[in-house]
Amino acid sequence: MSLPEIVSRAEWRAARRELLLEEKAVARARDALGAERRRLPMVPVDREYVFEGDGSTSLFEPGPELGGGKATLLDLFEGRRQLVVHHFMFAPEWDAGCRGCSAFLDQIGHLAHLAARGTTFAAVSRAPFTKILPFKARMGWMLPWYSSPSGDFNKDFEVTLEHEGRLTERPGLSCFLRDGDRVFHTYSTYGRGLDGLGSTTSLLDLTALGRQEEGEEPDGCASALGAPTGSERIRYHDEYDEYDEHDEYED
Repeated sequence: MSLPEIVSRAEWRAARRELLLEEKAVARARDALGAERRRLPMVPVDREYVFEGDGSTSLFEPGPELGGGKATLLDLFEGRRQLVVHHFMFAPEWDAGCRGCSAFLDQIGHLAHLAARGTTFAAVSRAPFTKILPFKARMGWMLPWYSSPSGDFNKDFEVTLEHEGRLTERPGLSCFLRDGDRVFHTYSTYGRGLDGLGSTTSLLDLTALGRQEEGEEPDGCASALGAPTGSERIRYHDEYDEYDEHDEYED
């Protein structure tokens, strides 16, 4: 095994200062890239997709068990302004979900922090809901997870691909923005693009409205939801309430 060199504390501090300069440069580049991502144009989603779920669409008050109830893409927003969809690899013929996708979902933080920024997170797979529900229970996940029975949603957003006459799956994330009842696709990333994601801020950085903090470019993102910005909005996850989640973001 090759271990780091052993040095004195003073030598370590000097080396750490040099590395810090590079880390700050990467942070500035990441901020600039995030601003460019928020400047991306968006595409209206005019196709009517139908999903199946268990009806547990509220973060604070679980809904009735629908056992395969129907939902539209607009429904997946749960009344919020933004939606982040994890394209979870789970083909209809599989008995369990993808291990890599499962490890990714294990990293997702408490959804209350996204909800407080007007953003909903949900997983979507091609597997039938009768397979999703027991696997979700096995993994102990509470997040919304829907089936796309026709597979059209996965195909249109390029996570179910046809290769040599066979359908193949790849992991991805897609972001959507709601303006009234109109839904727009703002961003997608696939495969290695998911590396390092999972925290609240990393997911918000993919969205059109970003972290909604003062100083973010382009101007206007911070005030888009008409709510406090930055650390003023962060609370313990059990201190958010439905006012934070819905009322102040209504159109």
